[in-house]
Amino acid sequence: MTTGIKPAAREAIHVFLEENRKFPPPASFQSQAWVKDESIYERADKDPEGYWAHWAGELDWFKPWTKVLEWKAPYAQWFLGGKLNASVNCVDRHLKGPRKNKTAILWEGEPGDTRSLTYEELSREVNRFANVLKKLGVRKGDRVTLYLPMIPELAIALLASARIGAVHSVIFGGFSAESLRDRINDAQAKILITANRGWRRGKPVALKEAADEALKAAPSIEKVVVVKRGDHPIEFKPGRDLWWHELMKEVSDQCEPEPMESEDLLFILYTSGTTGKPKGIVHTTGGYLTGVYATTKWVFDLKENDIYWCTADIGWVTGHSYVVYGPLANGATVVMYEGAPDWPEKNRFWKLIEKYKVTIFYTAPTAIRAFMKWGDEFPKRSDLSSLRLLGTVGEPINPEAWMWYHEKIGGGRCPVVDTWWQTETGMIMITPLPGVTTLKPGSATKPFPGVSAEVLNEAGETVSVGGGYAALTKPWPAMLRTIFNDSKRYEEEYWLKWKGKAYFTGDGAKRDDEGYFWFLGRVDDVLNVAGHRIGTMEVESALVDHPAVAEAAVVGKSHEIKGQALAAFVTVKEGTAPTPELAQKLKDHVAKKIGVIARPDDIIFSADLPKTRSGKIMRRLLRDIAEGKTLGDTTTLADPQVVARLKDQYEEKEG
Repeated sequence: MTTGIKPAAREAIHVFLEENRKFPPPASFQSQAWVKDESIYERADKDPEGYWAHWAGELDWFKPWTKVLEWKAPYAQWFLGGKLNASVNCVDRHLKGPRKNKTAILWEGEPGDTRSLTYEELSREVNRFANVLKKLGVRKGDRVTLYLPMIPELAIALLASARIGAVHSVIFGGFSAESLRDRINDAQAKILITANRGWRRGKPVALKEAADEALKAAPSIEKVVVVKRGDHPIEFKPGRDLWWHELMKEVSDQCEPEPMESEDLLFILYTSGTTGKPKGIVHTTGGYLTGVYATTKWVFDLKENDIYWCTADIGWVTGHSYVVYGPLANGATVVMYEGAPDWPEKNRFWKLIEKYKVTIFYTAPTAIRAFMKWGDEFPKRSDLSSLRLLGTVGEPINPEAWMWYHEKIGGGRCPVVDTWWQTETGMIMITPLPGVTTLKPGSATKPFPGVSAEVLNEAGETVSVGGGYAALTKPWPAMLRTIFNDSKRYEEEYWLKWKGKAYFTGDGAKRDDEGYFWFLGRVDDVLNVAGHRIGTMEVESALVDHPAVAEAAVVGKSHEIKGQALAAFVTVKEGTAPTPELAQKLKDHVAKKIGVIARPDDIIFSADLPKTRSGKIMRRLLRDIAEGKTLGDTTTLADPQVVARLKDQYEEKEG
């Protein structure tokens, strides 16, 4: 969306950019790109199984597959009969040649501390921690929960879990103790890996304290492994808590990898849903690794001498796919940074690009809009000439932000790959190929070769030009296989809408007359706040959990930086005063229950909420109020005056 501009002018800018601003690949880039012509789309479309089998063949397998795809809607199995190991593909296979001494990870902590690991050094660390896990009783299929800052140990623990066939579940370090507890209990995890602290905007993040709180009601956890980050004191529970560095001294740096069936679980990653209960998205080994390997190589045009930086936290799917598995399977040099882009100054990202000579930079529209707001002077302070490709991920990017990114960061010379995908898809689905695609600011362009996507209407009919629902019409290798322990929910949320004929993404989209996709945001009750998916029901449940709250409804509203922000309409219990102090307490309560990313920007108190005569809250009207729009039809309300009073109240609050 375009922000800070009147609606009529905003629409005019969009139309102008869509129709008039096109950026073909620079000739110098195209001449050396992996993909130089568009014939690959036709070849992939004619024989998708053969196409994906070719990509899988670039991985290392213990045993070849006997069947590429078995599709019994809505369940897919890829590369049946094949056996491989994700750790081997990300580490071991690079030890046979010159990559052995190549840098795998360049890490910088927010305070400025640094580490560098070659592929050989990464191999030793992964093998050691795999042996640590085995020594702690972890076996194939056991779940291991990771609650860590962005430090090398997080990537090491992922690969070590994969090496022995354990299923990892990473919980973003910004989530609360209660969110951590709920996810541990859903996965029935055996081991928790955390740290005594992390860093964010110059302040220590108390991860171990949150973990201790979570474990008061998470009985499946047997041991807690703690990474020591400085001398921050923590409470240590004898017999349960163990130091990472002490355990690593006691084990060998050789650990035989577990041959995994292609469809064996690799990881569970929790994402918000419309019910308020987090969904454990299940990804398996062979198809997922094939998808992220292929897309990393072609979407980012990844070459041997590239320095690649995806700014996402590994706690999100972007970090799984495009910090760890995709780049390392390709033998890349990956930059990892722990902290915030504005610490200690608003030029930290640009200083890092200059310092490490980053060539590929992949970040979120939320960050780009913040960079724009901070001003051009910050990127101007650094030499960004090493960059040759830019990427964007997490939500639709407005054309103005795209243009700023292209001109101010890329110097007008770097293709911008605007990628659309989800936790559930596992891999990038709709994206430019930088050597062949003519770019349009704000459009994710076309499906990756081998991906089938359409815009459908309610009846499941293709909308050739115009708006509807983004849908995926054929299985793809990295697709989610189910929701952990809840196949019924998987079938209903993703496949019921069109009776198994297409996957429902939950995103609105339109296509232009050249077939380019333009994503319009969520169409369900999941909001995209700063690139993070947050279920409105989850936030409403947290609010109602507070003893002062009788009822709550949460909606999204446009936000200049975050894209969307949360506005909560709250009815308090009899005898409770709706004060500014209570509003702050409710915001803090949500942050404690879920995490700071879910903290509402606005709390609006109301004596009642707009409801239909059957008692359903009309969130559509609340969204209109939060967005400052003209109110829609109120004739179905039990009390039409409620919404008028709320609108007056909200406008008075906004000033």
